[in-house]
Amino acid sequence: MDWKPPPRDTGVRYRVLMFLCALSMITYLDRVAMGAAAPAIAAALFGPGTGVEVLKWAFTAFTFAYAAFEVPSGWLGDVFGPKRTLIRIVLWWSAFTAFTGLTAWEIVEGRYIFGTGQIALFWLIVLRFLFGVGEAGAYPNITRALHNWMPFTERGWAQGAVWFSGRLMGGLTPLIWVLLVEWVLGWALRLDPDLRWRFAFWIFGGVGVLWCVAFAAFFRDRPEHHPAVSSSELELIQLGRRGEESAHAGVPWIQLLSDRNLWALCLMYFCAAFGWYFHITYLPGFLERHYGVRSDSLLGGLFKGGPLIFGAIGCIVGGWLTDRWIRRTGDRKWGRQRFGLLGHALCAACFPLCIFAPWAWLFALCISLAAFWNDITMGPSWAICQDIGKRYAAIVAGCMNTIGNLGGAAANLVTGTIVQWAKTHFASRGELAAERLGYDLNFLLFAAVYLTATLLWLFIDATKPVAGQQEQESRAAFPGDSA
Repeated sequence: MDWKPPPRDTGVRYRVLMFLCALSMITYLDRVAMGAAAPAIAAALFGPGTGVEVLKWAFTAFTFAYAAFEVPSGWLGDVFGPKRTLIRIVLWWSAFTAFTGLTAWEIVEGRYIFGTGQIALFWLIVLRFLFGVGEAGAYPNITRALHNWMPFTERGWAQGAVWFSGRLMGGLTPLIWVLLVEWVLGWALRLDPDLRWRFAFWIFGGVGVLWCVAFAAFFRDRPEHHPAVSSSELELIQLGRRGEESAHAGVPWIQLLSDRNLWALCLMYFCAAFGWYFHITYLPGFLERHYGVRSDSLLGGLFKGGPLIFGAIGCIVGGWLTDRWIRRTGDRKWGRQRFGLLGHALCAACFPLCIFAPWAWLFALCISLAAFWNDITMGPSWAICQDIGKRYAAIVAGCMNTIGNLGGAAANLVTGTIVQWAKTHFASRGELAAERLGYDLNFLLFAAVYLTATLLWLFIDATKPVAGQQEQESRAAFPGDSA
């Protein structure tokens, strides 16, 4: 009888993970571009020198729509599979990324697409809302795909890798923006300044379309449907998955939405997103107006992207730490919870330091450290969605991300409102001084919200599945889990 080598682990799941990490990068490229472009867009709408707080409703429209359509998009992924759902999502948001570049565009003298001033702002709000509708569900369906493809012991670091990729691209986007808009489109191609930021949005929209083409050719919803997956890899992926079939019908919505564990997770994520959205909306304009950071400065681009670059490191570290703890101790509850408590407590401590930073680099360091500690919690948070969601993993992730982005929507609106209030009531100090006071009040508010997130982690238990599902994972693999 001829000897045959044992089946090998083909590692197709890691190529799937690479596609999902690339998608995470595109989501951040497109959403952070709005913050990088905000000073130019505000100037196009209302004239040079306009503060970015006038765009607060445009910022809010994206996050509100993103939140509102999370659960429906997560449900689509659980029922119809992540492949078709993700392709629909990416094509939709890529179109509205490109449409954003048409805002207040003067095609002939005196004739504008979407008008100018308040009329243009209204249409920008509509475009950002529709962009948010498109991006909604990206991460719940990434979670669904990871749930289908990743072994139980690789979920935390895989989620950390996805968030690392997104945060890293978000952190690099201001630098990419400077290189593309100021150097390539400006210095090399000599485009008019008003056209540069528009071309950038059109280019970013095209990137999403290219991803869809490659993803459609490679990805399968389940590993057993992929011809390149070996029996050895399939056995590893499916270990301990009894009863985790897809949720094709009969989703127990009442049980899901009344689960206290899920509500604690969602409210924690509301707090986690509240302070974070400042980084991709108001921060670039804040650094330009209050620390003199130039829009064409490469170092300034790094300052603007610093929180997301530090956050990217936090994502991968947090995902690695939570999986490492569980592998060593078998205690899944504490293995997820401890890094949430640590991260949000230290994040809360960093925001007050931002008030006293006299130099741009020191302010960037303080707020980047806050982002690092916040993002330590990302791997554990999204791994918990798989732990407690099981067959409803995308729906649970959608619920968490919905409430989280409602926190972001509230923050975008509250941050701009506080700044405008301070400029009105403390006008005697001068416009910039009053504006800075408004931002400092926001930093204190962010610290209080993150302290609340720290307390909420005490009520989150990764070992208690939602909707009355029984614990199906192998107890032999995790003997320390507590009910």
